[in-house]
Amino acid sequence: MKFSEYSYQRPDFDSYQKEYLTWVKKLDTTEVSEAIQAMDHLNELRRQVDTAMNLASIRYSINTKDTFYEAEDYWWNEYLPHFESLDFQFYQALLSAPTVSELREKYPETLFLFAESRVKLFDEKLIPLFQKENQLASAYSKLVASAQIDFEGELRTIPQMTPFSQSTDRSVRKAAQLAVTDFFVTHEAEFDAIYDEMVKVRDRIAKSLGFANYGEFADVKMNRWDYNRSMIETYRKEILEKVVPATKVLYDRQAKRNHLTELKNYDLSLVYPTGNAKPQGTPEELVAAAQKMYQEMSPETGTFFDFMKDQDLLDLLSKPGKQTGGYCTYIADYQAPFIFANFNGTSGDVDVLTHEAGHAFQCFESRWIKEPEIVFPNFESCEIHSMSMEFIAWPWMEHFFKEQTQKYKFAHLSDALEFLPYGVLVDHFQQEVYEHPEWTPAERKACWRKLERQYCPERDYSEDENLDRGLYWFRQGHIFQDPFYYIDYTLAQVCAFQFWKRFQVDHDETAWADYLAICQVGGTKTFLEILDIAHLRSPFEAGALDETIKAVAEYLQKVPEDALG
Repeated sequence: MKFSEYSYQRPDFDSYQKEYLTWVKKLDTTEVSEAIQAMDHLNELRRQVDTAMNLASIRYSINTKDTFYEAEDYWWNEYLPHFESLDFQFYQALLSAPTVSELREKYPETLFLFAESRVKLFDEKLIPLFQKENQLASAYSKLVASAQIDFEGELRTIPQMTPFSQSTDRSVRKAAQLAVTDFFVTHEAEFDAIYDEMVKVRDRIAKSLGFANYGEFADVKMNRWDYNRSMIETYRKEILEKVVPATKVLYDRQAKRNHLTELKNYDLSLVYPTGNAKPQGTPEELVAAAQKMYQEMSPETGTFFDFMKDQDLLDLLSKPGKQTGGYCTYIADYQAPFIFANFNGTSGDVDVLTHEAGHAFQCFESRWIKEPEIVFPNFESCEIHSMSMEFIAWPWMEHFFKEQTQKYKFAHLSDALEFLPYGVLVDHFQQEVYEHPEWTPAERKACWRKLERQYCPERDYSEDENLDRGLYWFRQGHIFQDPFYYIDYTLAQVCAFQFWKRFQVDHDETAWADYLAICQVGGTKTFLEILDIAHLRSPFEAGALDETIKAVAEYLQKVPEDALG
């Protein structure tokens, strides 16, 4: 069956609620078999809703101009909190069930950890605020997707501007960066208004539930069962002290390689004077190369990618009205992952085919899990699958980049290292914002720029006054749509570097088995439990960061400049 044939039907909330609550009440039984029957039926009902929600979301993200799915997006923004209210009642009933001890033996422990988190995060009286938050997130997405940037005689989306920002012509790079910034400046008041209201809404939600601020609320929402905010702050400090100096070495090499006395912000995206590595081939040829790669990688990945291709579960091309970015989601009733991307002719096209495929492969291997909230693990674990897959795919990169393969690998690895400071910057900024919900838009921008100078000192905005006053974060969608989901990328990157070393440097024959194992457990384990299964060191463990960064830095140092061109 093709994705276009997947049937979408908006749920009838009233009838769903009646059936759902009938089965929730059945958990209040001393008969284990009856409680299990109720659990299984509730999981089936919840998968149906999860399927409908995902289909509506996917189809709207593909075309925000589709009036039918625009209306469905609005409906889901309004009704999702009501569905969450039903789940809240389910979680309460589950945790207080007379047979809870027996149920804990039958169902994954993370389901109960998830339930314990969620009962702290909901109150029926807050539904109007949850609805407002959802609508604001959609408003941000639609505003960014509306971008039509007039550049070199054509109207272009933001993803379509990326190749120009990587041009070997410095004047083109600068013009492209300024053109993208100009879109955000033109709509600055709208972005400010959306985020200002978001902060106030989220602050009210958190404080109404007894949290000191939204940051505390978000750490519970993100299911950080193995670590806390204090550990994150220490980790951020480690990145600042140990990774920022390592990235300076790379930026100095880049400036020298590109014959520049100093790097401006618009120079950072050009890694090589002859141009960045670009995939060789049409989008169709890239997908064919990816299919061949996954067939050769393992029987499991071959089966997975054939399924994705056969059912048209990849929407990869950038087009007007399409949301920016890339993602993977899971359509439960069809046991089907879905990959969304915006190809633009850069190496990022191949990164999507490996990164999002890592997510998709994980949930494909986790299809045995019936509880919709734990098919995927928590975000910091999810990103291990995706970021590691980027490195596992290295032996096949010649199929995509031909003679530019060495250039790709060097840029890929160095970009991953250079990402770490930016990733923790996004987290630090959000913590400051939600600890100061009274801040004006100007104060938030000043905070961003202050932190940006610490974590990303290479960003010289002396020729762009708007970025210099702290406007860059407008383009970071996670800040608007997925608050506090960003530190997770950095934690996962540190773990993925360990897989990179095992696969590409040590040629560890046990590495694939460990990677496959953590894909197959899905969200049934916590972050640190997943690291144990994979035989990886925790990013919070003393010395783990030093060892990881040293291995990456030494590898990059050994790559001669004449191999990069």
